Parts: sequence; structure tokens; C-alpha cells
Amino acid sequence: MKCIINRRAEFSASHRYWLPELSDAENFARFGLCTNSPGHGHNYVLYVAMEGDLDEYGMVLNLSDVKHVIKHEVTSQLNFSCLNDVWPEFQAMLPTTEALALAIWNRLAPHLPIVNIQVFEHPELWAEYAGNSMEAYLTISTHFSAAHRLALPHLSLEENTEIYGKCARVHGHGHNYHLEVTIKGEIDPRTGMIADLVAFQKAVDEYVVEPFDHTFLNHDIPYFGKVVPTAENIAVHIRDLLEQPIRTIGAKLHKVKLIESPNNSAEVFGLPVEETTHKATEQPELAKI
Repeated sequence: MKCIINRRAEFSASHRYWLPELSDAENFARFGLCTNSPGHGHNYVLYVAMEGDLDEYGMVLNLSDVKHVIKHEVTSQLNFSCLNDVWPEFQAMLPTTEALALAIWNRLAPHLPIVNIQVFEHPELWAEYAGNSMEAYLTISTHFSAAHRLALPHLSLEENTEIYGKCARVHGHGHNYHLEVTIKGEIDPRTGMIADLVAFQKAVDEYVVEPFDHTFLNHDIPYFGKVVPTAENIAVHIRDLLEQPIRTIGAKLHKVKLIESPNNSAEVFGLPVEETTHKATEQPELAKI
């Protein structure tokens, strides 16, 4: 029987985004404060996912052996280092989060049956790599606060309460929404990026966070004048808002995850190109996902 196990590890390291073939102004325009010398540091968190058959002892792998391999091949080399200098692959490619996930995969693959590498640069930025050539995933997390009411306009308060419970109360209620947006793309062999991180963050802020923050969604966001703002419908609308801006920065929207509360979240995945074009002209319908 196949089973996937995960091992967590940590290391602290610094890095700098700087390309010698660019001028100071060009580097700053592309990488912002990350160009500052001698660099800046992070407390990285690494998750290594491995798949295999259960043995007679009920294990996929001996975790003591896994811990030793990860330490020997990765964390002992990277801990308290400057990533730009420690591994030769970062002489040709900048040590971005995406590039780091790829490099760690290549270091561990000969020794462990890995199926996914996840690297957290900090709690609001992480990358994943699953062995698919140069394709990687990059996620940013953010938040906004908003109120909503769950009710269909053609139903009475009693009927809406039957469907939505307390969420149908006429004055609505609020949430501190946590939003995770994941994009995918090919890692650039020089910059180490699948897309411009600043442009990625700007797209999420401009199309979602700023318009949605501190609003009553039903009244302040035109889409939700016709569509019930459930967590599912909000996630779908955010996906539709971000599809084209993410394509503009050279990546593909992979997933939107909206966490309404610790007990309630919704996830939707990106659309094929042809469906994205169709959605741009589609009129919203009541409570339709």
C-alpha cells in the first residue's frame, strides 16, 4: 500500500538578488530592496514529501535515516550560509524561493523517494516543486476584512434562515479573510523566478485586497449584488479577477484558497485559457459556482 510521509526541517540563510549584467538602476527596478548589499536573511522552513510502500514495521522509511539525509545533503550546507555562494547552481541562477525548491529536489532525489518539495521563505511566501522539469509553484498569502450577508433576494427572511442559518441576518456579519494565491510557471534559468514577485503581489493587492478590504461585500462589490457571497463564490470571483492579471506577468493562476474562519475554507483552481476568455464576458448568476 502506497503512503506519503512528510519531514520538516529548518535552516537560516541569507541571499541577494543581483545580476552583474544589469546596471544598479536595472537591478533595483527588477528586484527592489532585495538588491541591497550584502543581502538579507530568512528563517526557512522545508517540507519534504516522500512516497513508498509500507514495510513490515508499518513505515515507508526510517525517519532517522530521512533526517540524516536531509541534514547531510541540505540543511547542514545551507544553515547560516549565503545562498548565492554556497551551491554552484546559484552562480548561474538567483537563489529565489522557487530556485531553492528546485535545487533541494535535485540534491535529495538520488537519496529519497521524494514527490514534492515545499520551501517557506516566510509564512506569507512559499514555493513548491514536484519534479516536473522547470515548472514550479509560488504562493503568497494575504488577508482582508469584510462583511457579508448570505441571502437570496427572492426569498423571505425565514426561508433564507432555513438555508443559511444565522448568516442570513439582515445586518450581516464580518470575517478576517485569509487568502492564498498560487501561481505556476517555468523557472527562469537566470533570475530563478517564475514571475516577478513584486508584480504578483501588486496584482493581488490591486484586484482583490484593496477593493475588498473593509467593505460590505453585498453592497460594495457589484458582483455580489447578484451573487450570494459565500466563501465558495468569493473564491470563484477572486479567481476570475486574477486570471488575466496573472497571465500578464507571465505565469498561470493555479489555485485560490480563501479561509473564512479556522473552520471554513474554499479552494478553486485556475481555468484553461479558453474558459478565461469566456468568463470575462459571462454575466453573474445567483449563487452559481
